[in-house]
Amino acid sequence: MPAISIICPVYQAEAYLDRCVKSIIGQTFTDFELVLVDDGSRDRSGEMCDEYARVDSRIKVYHKPNGGLCSARNMGLDHISGEYSVHVDPDDWLEPDMLEELYKKAKEEDADMVICDIYINRYGRQYYSKQEPEALDSQTVMNGFFHDLHSACWNKLVRRSCYTSRGLRFPDNLVIWEDMYFNASLCMENLKIVYLNKAFYHYDCSSNPNSLVRTCRPETVESQKWIISHFEPIVTDPSILDNLKLGTKERLFYSGFSDGKGVHDLYPEVNGIFLSGKRSASIVGRWTACTVRYPSLYTVFRRMMSAEESARSFAGKVKRFLVG
Repeated sequence: MPAISIICPVYQAEAYLDRCVKSIIGQTFTDFELVLVDDGSRDRSGEMCDEYARVDSRIKVYHKPNGGLCSARNMGLDHISGEYSVHVDPDDWLEPDMLEELYKKAKEEDADMVICDIYINRYGRQYYSKQEPEALDSQTVMNGFFHDLHSACWNKLVRRSCYTSRGLRFPDNLVIWEDMYFNASLCMENLKIVYLNKAFYHYDCSSNPNSLVRTCRPETVESQKWIISHFEPIVTDPSILDNLKLGTKERLFYSGFSDGKGVHDLYPEVNGIFLSGKRSASIVGRWTACTVRYPSLYTVFRRMMSAEESARSFAGKVKRFLVG
């Protein structure tokens, strides 16, 4: 049994998969297995996975028809055997000592979950993102996932028995926030959680055009609404989910899949936050607030937002060209 199992779902990733896999193969910690799940890729991703497995016995490859991220991750869960597990996205990469440091911390503290900081990489720039919870009890960490902590699986080393004993899986109906569901569900139990104040994981926000986080589709809005409806009867204080509700209203506005009344009427209990100006820092937040106040002018506000976004995008491209 390996100490760590790594699950990497792969879809249309040939442009950046090599960077990801090489960062795993090059880890200073070697007692791991890497499970690559090819989710019906139409590019060379599947062939690349097979090539990696031929040269490194720690790598296992599974091919399946395209079924989405959750089904790929669940297939990974079905084929791992490590004491601990971690997930990696194929467009991201790891610092060489990530597994060594996280596993060392887990064993020293006898931890069920180890959370570390991350690097956010966007258009050639790198930012350090601290992921320290306010406290390390399960309830506080779960609340953080709903508010200001990254709920992703990739900066968390988790004892595998914590979810296998409960049969915890990724819901097949979700196309976004599936990590939030998984980790928040884990925190419904009394876990031993520790925090390591170093960044090891590079989250690439700009390379993958297929990223579901960056797209707006009806399914993404429905996934977010499902998460909220799932946890609302469970959490002790429903206002903990306000941040998720605000984000869902913004995505609905941004997507254009509804009208002004639909945006206004979705989670009306948080409309006051928009109107108070506490959510208006972002472009989408500002124009969503206008829609909440004047639903009939929804189309005008969307056009104004699009014009402002286009201008900012153009300015950003010029800046990157001039500054580098």
